[in-house]
Amino acid sequence: MTRQTTPPSALPGAGKLVILFVLLGLLAGCASRAIPTSQENICHIFEEKRGWHYHALQMNKTWGVPVHVPMAMMYQESSFRHNARPPRRKILGFIPGSRPSNARGYSQALTATWDDYRNETGNRRASRTNFADSIDFMGWYISKTHSINGVSKWDAENQYLNYHEGWGGYRRGTHRSKPWLLGVAKRVDARARTYSQQYQACSGSLSKRRFF
Repeated sequence: MTRQTTPPSALPGAGKLVILFVLLGLLAGCASRAIPTSQENICHIFEEKRGWHYHALQMNKTWGVPVHVPMAMMYQESSFRHNARPPRRKILGFIPGSRPSNARGYSQALTATWDDYRNETGNRRASRTNFADSIDFMGWYISKTHSINGVSKWDAENQYLNYHEGWGGYRRGTHRSKPWLLGVAKRVDARARTYSQQYQACSGSLSKRRFF
């Protein structure tokens, strides 16, 4: 009678290792999507999220967009929440209804605009819940705003108005009849200026450290 041996993959120790690696992977994924604990300081954000800094630098290299502008816009759009979505409308004041748009993720990109980005860049597997894809999308959009409407990549206020109203809407001046939106755009600009000053003080030290 031939003696049966237990396959290595069936050994109890190996099974425990597999489970451990799966759990570690899940924890790492959750940690990477956790909201930054200090959103008011871009240096603190990147110190906590080293991978985010790497992807922000890649965005800057690809699109020539300063890091602080999309970061300020992302703060406004999602507060750095990967699963952010517009709140549902209320029916009769308390019954949850439909959402006002299909915007989603860090960048709150609309589905149609996201599809345009994926088609133009070839990044077909891009996800709106992924920070690297989201900040690259915002770099792409800001760069196109510069090309289409002549808005400087450093002009966070008017870049945000383009982002919110679309290129055609901005040209038609739809933002001018929305005082609340003009106020939001000014807050985005103020945050971008703050982020810029902070980043100038820490970008060198951040770049010298390991990203992951």
